[in-house]
Amino acid sequence: MIARIRKSIEEKDDKGFTLIELLVVIIIIGILAAIAIPIFLNQRKKAVDAAAEADLTTIAKQIATYYVDNTKPVTVTAGSGSYTQTPTSDSVAAGTIIGPVSGSLGTPTITVTGTDASTFSVTMTYAGGTGSTITYSATTGLSKPTS
Repeated sequence: MIARIRKSIEEKDDKGFTLIELLVVIIIIGILAAIAIPIFLNQRKKAVDAAAEADLTTIAKQIATYYVDNTKPVTVTAGSGSYTQTPTSDSVAAGTIIGPVSGSLGTPTITVTGTDASTFSVTMTYAGGTGSTITYSATTGLSKPTS
């Protein structure tokens, strides 16, 4: 039995892959890449949208907190770094909430309307995601990004 197996192994002439087998493998890899790359790029845009939603929600919560103690109009300044949860005393006196923006959002434009905690609305226009504008309203909450 072992002698027969050894003999069949020795008689086998396969020493490599044929050109057709290699081409089939390359085509399969190409098809898989064609499927995976667009999905990856779409996930990246969704991540930018999620960063915009998180940043805008944080700014809106700061504005709502500001209106609890103050009645002056509020302005939002965008910069780099982290949000300051409690604005400095100079910022509070001037009615300014300090806010940065995630690096993936570029340099967004932030607009605040309304004059109190129940009527304010914040709109952020940014680049890099599936949408370009997102809004947070005191009455309706966060809206999804729109183009």
